[in-house]
Amino acid sequence: MTVTSDIVALNQWLPVAYPGQVTSAKPHETLLLGQPIRLTAASDGTVTAVALDASGAPGRELPIIEQFAVIFTTLGDSPRPMPIIEAFDEPDRRIVNCGSVGVHASPFRIVENFLDMAHFCFVHTDILGAKNETEVLSYKTEHRQDVDEIWATGCQFFQPAASPAAAKAGEGQMTDYTYRVLSPFGVMLYKSALGYADRLDAICLFIQPKTETECIGYMPMALLDDTSSNTGMIDFQQTIFLQDRIILENQRPKLLPLTPRSEMPTRADLSSVAFRRWLKDSGMKFGLLHEEAA
Repeated sequence: MTVTSDIVALNQWLPVAYPGQVTSAKPHETLLLGQPIRLTAASDGTVTAVALDASGAPGRELPIIEQFAVIFTTLGDSPRPMPIIEAFDEPDRRIVNCGSVGVHASPFRIVENFLDMAHFCFVHTDILGAKNETEVLSYKTEHRQDVDEIWATGCQFFQPAASPAAAKAGEGQMTDYTYRVLSPFGVMLYKSALGYADRLDAICLFIQPKTETECIGYMPMALLDDTSSNTGMIDFQQTIFLQDRIILENQRPKLLPLTPRSEMPTRADLSSVAFRRWLKDSGMKFGLLHEEAA
């Protein structure tokens, strides 16, 4: 397995495990950008990580950040700053760790799918979308240069069961969304929270790129929901992701193309267009097709 030489990809904080996956009795070995790594935990719970050489012997130690209920590391020397997500620090929210899902797809295909509202009524029928409510209303995108993030604001979509709490209420609703592309490998959304007029649930997707076409998605959430069970919320989010995985693993080409006209966008794809332009401007090569395939 070849470790990428892409400095943009290397200089990212990337998820590699949930805290519960690493214990003093159970080291955790995985792959990151083609690099084998091992995480171990001391008796006090402190997690450390090392890169492994071809024989499996430990090499250089890697830095660790535990944030948003996920463990992150980086292979770079000058990593992009971690994003700030205030919702995870608000004491009345429930922080729910929704597990991880493996996907054989480009990490950027996964981010783009997360941003796409047009598929709700076809892939997540009767949950996030309805067959007779297919229109993606106009919304805005912007590159917020102070934090170097892509935001999509003013997003709305009719949803029969926007969340476990909404599903129990038994009524569909027009759901407000705001999307944030936090990094090339991290994306989140804020969405309407049942019973709150001026506050939003926060749902994240952090992607561990094992290789250019093999990833693990981690899904922590900071929710304003005091009625649903943890199991119910986890099952809901896992159901959505597993429905998406079927689509993602069948997309071709597997790498995300950046060339003009390789995949024709529509009005509903403003966030995808902004994301691709931002990736191209970043100089990223990993996981992308910059030229038309022969």
